[in-house]
Amino acid sequence: MPSHPRASRSRRQTKTPPLPTSPERRRFRQRLLTWYRRHGRSLPWRHTDDPYHILVSEIMLQQTQVDRVLPKYTAWLEKYPSLAALAAAPEHEVTAEWYPLGYNIRPKRLQTIAREAVTRYGGQLPDDEETLRSFQGIGAYTAGAIRSFAFRQRAAILDTNVARVLFRVFVGRGEPKSHAMKRQLWQLSAALVPVRDAFDFNQALMDLGAMVCVARNPKCLVCPMAKGCKTFRGSPLDRP
Repeated sequence: MPSHPRASRSRRQTKTPPLPTSPERRRFRQRLLTWYRRHGRSLPWRHTDDPYHILVSEIMLQQTQVDRVLPKYTAWLEKYPSLAALAAAPEHEVTAEWYPLGYNIRPKRLQTIAREAVTRYGGQLPDDEETLRSFQGIGAYTAGAIRSFAFRQRAAILDTNVARVLFRVFVGRGEPKSHAMKRQLWQLSAALVPVRDAFDFNQALMDLGAMVCVARNPKCLVCPMAKGCKTFRGSPLDRP
């Protein structure tokens, strides 16, 4: 029996688009990195390859704006300069030191990671994804960030800003927050990250989402990805 026309249309609409071709990936990387080297933010956690420092920044930046994190990041590392120092600190002191960032499960999560690192790995964070994700509180994004930013590995990341950029540029339709879309965006991120310059590339993706491809009123006219963007394409402002 032939399928119902509406069902056929629905299947066509939800079909996953192919990953970018090799030339498309190269163009995206080149445009992004050129933009980043001119406009990227100078942030203290971008000037270190200490895995613990990277971990602290990533946990602090969860649901918290950069300008609120900057003073606390510096103060935290002065008080707890290593995983061992954090692991040994009284829990109430650690929670108090976190103020006023909020979401107080985060300092507890950090200390749990620190204690496990001290107990099992000599006070160091490992550099492989499987072991990193075995820590309670380190998920796919944080593991990718540590591998990419601390160990300079080719590792994909997908936070809110990155997901928004990839969805708008390469997908353009569908439900951005669905589980299926999230899997697709992880595949996109993994396909795009270069073997070299993975650190700069991933930082650039986050900056583009935070500074240009923002959630409301994106700055499409100054976006390096406007040409060929699946979301911007079709706008009367899109000209060759």
